[in-house]
Amino acid sequence: MWETTVEGRPLRFRLAGINNQNFIMRDEETGSWWQQVSGECILGPLKGRRLRSVLHDELTFGLWKRERPRGRVLRPDAAAAARYAPADWEARVSKLPTVTRAGEGEPLGPRDLVVGVEAGGKAKAYPFDALVKQSPLVDEVGGVPLVVVVAEDGRSVRAFDRRVGGRALEFFGKPAATPLRLVDSATGSEWDFAGAAVAGPLAGNRLTKVAVLNDYWFDWKLYHPDTAVYLLGPR
Repeated sequence: MWETTVEGRPLRFRLAGINNQNFIMRDEETGSWWQQVSGECILGPLKGRRLRSVLHDELTFGLWKRERPRGRVLRPDAAAAARYAPADWEARVSKLPTVTRAGEGEPLGPRDLVVGVEAGGKAKAYPFDALVKQSPLVDEVGGVPLVVVVAEDGRSVRAFDRRVGGRALEFFGKPAATPLRLVDSATGSEWDFAGAAVAGPLAGNRLTKVAVLNDYWFDWKLYHPDTAVYLLGPR
């Protein structure tokens, strides 16, 4: 998700085409082309500019509705139904070849789903299957201590800077808690999926959210060639 204002000028974007299975946006004001995944202008008068990222979540509707009971939903426009992607679009695209093919010793398959994180100038990919098995996952990227959490729906993922008052906390999942609750080992405080301490000595504190991107491995690697990869060890 990106801001639409560049150097103080609001732009209006339209779909221009597909590149590496990511759509290309064209702004109506200058005719420049922008890459969806990176926010970079790749062709036209604004080439080299970058859109400013907006922190966002990819959540199941049920979880979003629980957190935002008064939230509004953007409904499809029946008059434009013929212009929407078909319901089986994802299945069709999954059969297409990828730009970056798996090489010898590649840790993941091209279409393995990863959760990508950038922090402290570094990038790291967390295979989604590994996150589901090990959530909450305590790690560090670019010198930033992180906790990556999968919600109880098994699909929604968030990451947080796990420092509070300059101290990096260790987190564990509270057994059988519904909705999900994390517990920090330092104080025993309980934290929810929004990163807020809801009980214990640290109640009222909130962790800083870190942006994550749900992506295919081939795409994440293409735009983050030096990325590290988190892999589960032998069990």
